Amino acid sequence: MLAQVVTVPPVFWIVFGIVILGMIALDLGILNKKSHTVTFKEALTWTGIWATLATCFGGWIWYSQGHAKGLEFFNGYLIELSLSADNVFIFALIFRNFAVPPAYQHKVLIWGVLSALVMRFVMITAGVALIHQFEWIIYIFGVFLIYTGIKMLWSQDEIEDPSNNAVVKYARRVLPLTPTWEGDKFSIVKDGKRFYTPLLIVLICIEVSDLIFAVDSIPAIFGITKDQFIIFTSNVFAIMGLRSLYFVLSDVIDKFHFLKTGLGVILSFVGVKMLLGHTEYKLGNGLTLGVTVGVLVLSIVASMMFPKKIKTHVEE
Repeated sequence: MLAQVVTVPPVFWIVFGIVILGMIALDLGILNKKSHTVTFKEALTWTGIWATLATCFGGWIWYSQGHAKGLEFFNGYLIELSLSADNVFIFALIFRNFAVPPAYQHKVLIWGVLSALVMRFVMITAGVALIHQFEWIIYIFGVFLIYTGIKMLWSQDEIEDPSNNAVVKYARRVLPLTPTWEGDKFSIVKDGKRFYTPLLIVLICIEVSDLIFAVDSIPAIFGITKDQFIIFTSNVFAIMGLRSLYFVLSDVIDKFHFLKTGLGVILSFVGVKMLLGHTEYKLGNGLTLGVTVGVLVLSIVASMMFPKKIKTHVEE
């Protein structure tokens, strides 16, 4: 029997939206009105703020709707946040390939986050409606996650260059681009004609990478819950924390080379959980939370104990 699509009254959606929009307005309109280079301390502070907000919100879910819903939220949030760490690799690659000045990176990521929120809401709403109408789709998601997880295990060192994406190439071909940066602007008007800056191409890269990331991460949370409110709120907290998490991990993410292996294991496990969801071997969310935390810790510890060897080429 499928869980209800909506389990909370509309006022909860409204209050949640006001809180999130208020935090975004505080970030964009007051604290980060001018482009600047984000320091490690600032990024760590914001990462802590979003993690604290997510924990408090999850605690409220636990208290008001019971431990089962609380586990669903924390499972969903942790899985989405874990998979977000994989996206840090892509963000770092994009900024490095386009040589984006550090002072402009914050603006690109915050606008990328805003677009991602809209994109996620549409995808989650469509996914919940499909699963509610056609329950068998959950098995397709399960097989897809297992395939994606195994693919991660076999292609740990392969990171595709997002700037070679077909969408990005098309944008470069059809948009009138300026040859250089124009501060932190995405477009300018010159001689009565609008031109677009390389920073817009960077933003398109970020959006495309998030869309690809969402195709993996959203099915994963359907393995935890089919409650649209919990799915969306856990996604929002993970996405909002991703921007600051990037500035915390960007310089050290390469050191955690076993993280992608761990994420592959987690995705495959959730896929198996989805396939077993209507059998006597159904896996509980408590076990899923334990496996997720355990695999992440092991991945990080293994990365530190067995650092990746840097290949060197010695000329003869």
